[in-house]
Amino acid sequence: MSTHTVPFVIGGEEHLVEKTFDLISPDTGKVLHKCGIATEEDARAAIEAAAAAGQQWRNSSIAERRDIILRAAEIIDRRKEELAKYLLDEVGAERGLADFNLTTIVNMTKDVAGRVSAVEGSIPPCGPGRTALLVKEPYGVVLAMAPWNAPYILGLRAVLYPIAAGCTVVFKGSELSPRSHHAIVSILYEAGLPKGVLNYIVTDPAHAPSVTEYLISSPHVKKINFTGSTAVGKIIAKIAGQYLKPLVLELGGKAPAIVWEDANLGLAAEQCALGAFVFSGQVCMSTERIIVHKKISDAFKEKLVATIENMFPSKGDAPVLISSRSVDKNKNLLKDAISKGAVVLHGNVDATESSKTRMRPIVAGKVTSDMDLYKQESFGMSVSFIEVETEEEALRIANDTEYGLASAVFTEDLKVGLRFARGIETGAVHINNMTVHDEPTLPHGGTKESGYGRFNSLNGIEEWVRTKTITWRN
Repeated sequence: MSTHTVPFVIGGEEHLVEKTFDLISPDTGKVLHKCGIATEEDARAAIEAAAAAGQQWRNSSIAERRDIILRAAEIIDRRKEELAKYLLDEVGAERGLADFNLTTIVNMTKDVAGRVSAVEGSIPPCGPGRTALLVKEPYGVVLAMAPWNAPYILGLRAVLYPIAAGCTVVFKGSELSPRSHHAIVSILYEAGLPKGVLNYIVTDPAHAPSVTEYLISSPHVKKINFTGSTAVGKIIAKIAGQYLKPLVLELGGKAPAIVWEDANLGLAAEQCALGAFVFSGQVCMSTERIIVHKKISDAFKEKLVATIENMFPSKGDAPVLISSRSVDKNKNLLKDAISKGAVVLHGNVDATESSKTRMRPIVAGKVTSDMDLYKQESFGMSVSFIEVETEEEALRIANDTEYGLASAVFTEDLKVGLRFARGIETGAVHINNMTVHDEPTLPHGGTKESGYGRFNSLNGIEEWVRTKTITWRN
């Protein structure tokens, strides 16, 4: 039986190329399928197809866009078993995460369909004898790039909001989840998207720098959205700056969760454990620092450890990470911290699992600012436990990071919660809920080196239209 090859989609047609790479399962270590390696020539073809479809799509009716997007929601629901398998195979997630991805994108798709007509211009007051219109126009061709760790949520939002705004898209998918990202494209075309509105390519790490710069530099590409690491986001932003291309960026995080002295400790333990270790901590909003009031530190620590043991039992295989490099990174961060005085409150840094891509949760206490674990995004199965005594100290530590994506506060006093929320430098603060919290109805994005611009909600559509002023003499 031949191995499936994930094709590109250019001008509404699937394309196979000669050079491919193997996609290896992080769970089994076996080859799942192959994927084409895009070159600059493939990028050029995708851009030209998007540009050719641009005029027709920008002039499409609101009803046409709405109906296509609504049909896409129906198709997602019908194909959910197929879609779940792609995600489970490619990123090693558990079925619960696949179901969360699929439920979220059905809701996202329906929400976007309902907002297509909400983008409005205005008629502002002008001087005597003059009238003005402010109109919202689609940018044109958008370059969209999404990562592997929530392939349906992050992949769909990367393309759906620009399409809803009347833009056409070149979607550069992740080499770690190419079949999941291809499925998004196939769903939208099955729903009736005109040919060329959405184009899909993938490449391997060796070709990624040249292909990405070629895409960004194209005169046809008018705006870019990128979700991924801060390190790569800085490279994307630098290249875009050379060509004066605007961007929307959602990058890394180092999310704090503040557990205050009056918190519901059972709730806080559950939400901090989930926030830190859901999908093996491979979420940009993952809880990386639990900041606990000293008065309740011992009691909370006991509940947190018990909760983690219940969620991630020691029997059976440990959770899967995307690669052995991710495991090594987390263990190295922990070992550096331990060498500088940190202590392990839960877990075993030296544990050997059934494969090199697996790791169990580890909680590190007495973490201080001179440790790499305090500063770097671990993006895996480790979390810091830091004790404080005052609100000022809690806020100082929460904000003592280059990142600013998400955060959480646990308190039974709403005034205290709101006071913390106003002081924390993140794009979102969740009171009595975990840091991993992203809803289609709410704008989503970060501050500082977690990026800028907003996905989701009406903000997510309006990122892809620009304002034009038109005046005339009466």
